[in-house]
Amino acid sequence: MAATPEAFRVFHLDPCFKNCFKNASSMLSFTCDVKFGKQRSLGHMQFGKVSRTPRNRVRVYASQGDSSTRMGRLDFMSCKCQRADHVSGVSAGDGMSTTVPINGTTNIHDKGGFANGKMVAAGTVTDTTHKVSRKSIEEEAWNLLRESIVYYCGNPIGTIAANDTSDTSILNYDQVFIRDFIPSGIAFLLKGEYDIVRDFILYTLQLQSWEKTMDCHSPGQGLMPASFKVRTVPLEGDDSATEDVLDPDFGEAAIGRVAPVDSGLWWIILLRAYGKCSGDLSVQERVDVQTGIKMILKLCLADGFDMFPTLLVTDGSCMIDRRMGIHGHPLEIQALFYSALLCAREMLAPEDGSADLIRALNNRLVALSFHIREYYWIDMKRLNEIYRYKTEEYSYDAVNKFNIYPDQIPSWLIDFMPGRGGYLIGNLQPAHMDFRFFSLGNLWAIVSSLATIDQSHAILDLIDATWEELVADMPLKICYPALEGQEWRIITGSDPKNTPWSYHNGGSWPTLLWQLTVACIKMNRPEIAEKAIKLAERRISRDKWPEYYDTKGARFIGKQARLFQTWSIAGYLVAKLLLAKPSAANILTNEEDSELKNAFSCMISANPRRKRGRKGFNQPFII
Repeated sequence: MAATPEAFRVFHLDPCFKNCFKNASSMLSFTCDVKFGKQRSLGHMQFGKVSRTPRNRVRVYASQGDSSTRMGRLDFMSCKCQRADHVSGVSAGDGMSTTVPINGTTNIHDKGGFANGKMVAAGTVTDTTHKVSRKSIEEEAWNLLRESIVYYCGNPIGTIAANDTSDTSILNYDQVFIRDFIPSGIAFLLKGEYDIVRDFILYTLQLQSWEKTMDCHSPGQGLMPASFKVRTVPLEGDDSATEDVLDPDFGEAAIGRVAPVDSGLWWIILLRAYGKCSGDLSVQERVDVQTGIKMILKLCLADGFDMFPTLLVTDGSCMIDRRMGIHGHPLEIQALFYSALLCAREMLAPEDGSADLIRALNNRLVALSFHIREYYWIDMKRLNEIYRYKTEEYSYDAVNKFNIYPDQIPSWLIDFMPGRGGYLIGNLQPAHMDFRFFSLGNLWAIVSSLATIDQSHAILDLIDATWEELVADMPLKICYPALEGQEWRIITGSDPKNTPWSYHNGGSWPTLLWQLTVACIKMNRPEIAEKAIKLAERRISRDKWPEYYDTKGARFIGKQARLFQTWSIAGYLVAKLLLAKPSAANILTNEEDSELKNAFSCMISANPRRKRGRKGFNQPFII
């Protein structure tokens, strides 16, 4: 039985597709020679019809509809998308061949959840306004998390941002966000449900290689999308059938058009967690996955004009995705960057082609840890030193290296800073220190070992000592304090969503429970996380799992907060699972190795004045 090129095409872009046929029992072997232009080979194959989109995307889809209209050629009925582990073979060549079994399976959604942004099975979000026990809160949370699952060609691929059916303004809350899925993915891993995480990792890897352009400009190849949506569109040439397509957003449609710097960093962290939790290292060892890691690293490690080892980003490029004065070198990005570098170093396959990249990675790790620990750290002793700074020092041995003016110290900080404790400031640039406390950056600095052991304990000491300010009635303030008055008008542009003590401007976000729990477990201080979780359990279910809380004391549900926010649900579940099994936190934590410690000690003891000429350069100029 022979197949014609018009009937089938074999492509190697997607990790999990092959056609299923009916009324046949033999095995067919097909070969094709396909070139994708800028698309890289992902080292695996699938079977299916494809079509080019205006942006050079490749769509692979499951046909749905009357099969009798398509049984003329090779008598096929419909296709079923298999998981990535059902497709094997790694090759970087243009010529691809594969053998396809004929089994006549149809593509059917058989689980509750979302497909193409719509519910595909029975089961609705329940309105639990009555008081429930802690056990029933967990059961409710798991039900809600499963109902948020998005399916693509029958496979679970992620969770939508929020499932608030009472809100008619969906915006992009029906999409799968990379950063939002992280706690969902961790929850599924800890529960032993690995398929959805594997599919998420491999599908989003595909999107990394797609062409992305805004106003005739394309960002770096390693950029991962902020989010994606599964859409159902009519099949070309067949009105009775539809296709599932992935529609990613790299920032082209985002509010403010900001590229998501943290997406690739979170993707690497989740990839490592998947391998450590499932024991399946085959995913991270794949050629396409190794290539994806390297592309992200090359984008982050690219040379630029900056003199600092920290990543330079625009405002709104992370969890705080609106204008909040975090442009420059925000702590959250640096902590995730450091963690991703350590995770990538652990997963990169040792080969000649990776030697230069690993060398650059190690150098950056040393420089970044030194920079953050030395210049971002603040406690009462350090604050007093800044208070006595001299300015306008022109010297290689200057104490006030960034020319920080003592008058920048805000009045609130004097009362906020406890006698015992400290934290990493939010941002550092020439003549500017952002003294605000940013929770995610400080917590992940503990998790990743960017902060020293003493600094990590001091951060937790500060959280415990300033509980009423940072936690109050609901954990955890995203930042403290809020921008108010003229400062709010200038820095946020009078943003009506980021009003004082709301949303990103001092709002309280329950999803931060899981990062707090990981940090506390790592430092062997779980009692802090336990206290925060008990506080959340008093009302989070009754309040319908809101996205965030408003007011200084976190008394009100956020004025624009979505209810049944998925990462609020998943964050709670991860926190509970980790407290029940603290050893599982090691899938997320990083330990500082001896080489980094030694290099860091050498940097502290070294003379601050460096030799300024090119190393080994003694050639005369030719005029």
